[in-house]
Amino acid sequence: MSSSHFSLNRRQLLQYTGLGVSALVGQQFLAACAVNPVTGENQFMMISEQQEISIDKQQGPFQFSNDYGISQDRRLNEYVNRVGQEVAARSHRPRMPYSFSPVNAAYINAYAFPGGTIATTRGILAELESEAELAALLGHEIGHVNARHTAQQLSKSVLANLAVAGLSIAGSAAGMGGANDALQSLGGLGASALLAHYSRDNEREADALGMQYMAQTGYSPEGMVQLMELLIRNNQREPNAMQAMFSTHPMSSERLANTRNAIASQYSGQLGQATNRERYMDETANLRRFKPMLNSLQKASAATAAKKLNEAGSLYSQALQQAPGDYTALLMMAKFQMGTKNNSAAENYARQAAQAYPQEPQARLVSGVSMLNNKRYDQAYQELSTYDRMLPGTPQVNFYQGYALEGMGRREEAAQQYANFLQKQNKGKEAQYAYGRLKSWGYVK
Repeated sequence: MSSSHFSLNRRQLLQYTGLGVSALVGQQFLAACAVNPVTGENQFMMISEQQEISIDKQQGPFQFSNDYGISQDRRLNEYVNRVGQEVAARSHRPRMPYSFSPVNAAYINAYAFPGGTIATTRGILAELESEAELAALLGHEIGHVNARHTAQQLSKSVLANLAVAGLSIAGSAAGMGGANDALQSLGGLGASALLAHYSRDNEREADALGMQYMAQTGYSPEGMVQLMELLIRNNQREPNAMQAMFSTHPMSSERLANTRNAIASQYSGQLGQATNRERYMDETANLRRFKPMLNSLQKASAATAAKKLNEAGSLYSQALQQAPGDYTALLMMAKFQMGTKNNSAAENYARQAAQAYPQEPQARLVSGVSMLNNKRYDQAYQELSTYDRMLPGTPQVNFYQGYALEGMGRREEAAQQYANFLQKQNKGKEAQYAYGRLKSWGYVK
């Protein structure tokens, strides 16, 4: 295909990469009022229940991959999902397609997508000490789904973006400059926006709902108090490990006090209900063997963020000594090596990670970008294409494939990939670079 057959003027490119906000808003205003399933009151809502579910299907896989995939511990997975399903059955929206998945990430957090997809990291599961605490954690996330907190945020965002359209790109930047940073958010803006900060009012409501659901399921509401005490205690001991949890779920002494007051006034009669500590310990025995490794990874991440690279490298090595062959440890080490410009080592660790968890795609992306940095464009393109087959739709992959094709001298195919990338993502260094290439090659006039 010659440049004469693939040519865009600036206006066409702006249309090609536009956000489609007007069409979206036009559709959503038709259903801007809905009944809150918890309060029974009318509320402003531009996201339907079916769209909440669709968002889960579209964005959940990206966030799960960003968190190193669903746990490979089948017993743990079945246990967490079973507890979650029992609590969700007592909620205000029991017919939502709930799923509860442990993900391999080491940091301490849990999160919910709006359609009922809920995840807990290995980091937080290794800290819990009873099934009642797990029920409290999952109940809190179910509370966010039932109160439609994310859908509320999305509705507000649609309004805030009414005037936003088009593209803000000019000039050219160094092509791979942001490649390593982009690896930290594989799903792009979509998944991260859905996991945005909850307000303190949202958290209070989710606490109250979570305690209601867990108590109705037969768990002692004291599990919610113990969960909050555990989180506060861990934040005092290892604040860096708790950053994600406290960022997305604002914690305060007020929330703990409110929970204690609710138990005294509403749930004192349920204090004798189950905690199931022994069962939790039995079902999570294999996971807790990895706790030292998870702690090392948490400390390594904090050291990396503080630019204490020698300390971080030692901690990543320590994690791999504690759990040789662990997918998360291998891939975090690969990304650390890439960040310190040791791309050959990064490629080696990424390859080991892919062997440790062949069904999880992130290792392919890290390997492919390492190969790009080593100017091994043919091999990089193959790895990136494999990743794209495993997890289609990651915007950055189109850019990386374009960069690899450019390095291989396949300009026309590279231009198509850059155009595909700009259709999905229109800000940042990669977008500037892609637009600059299209312009310099004569595809944009």
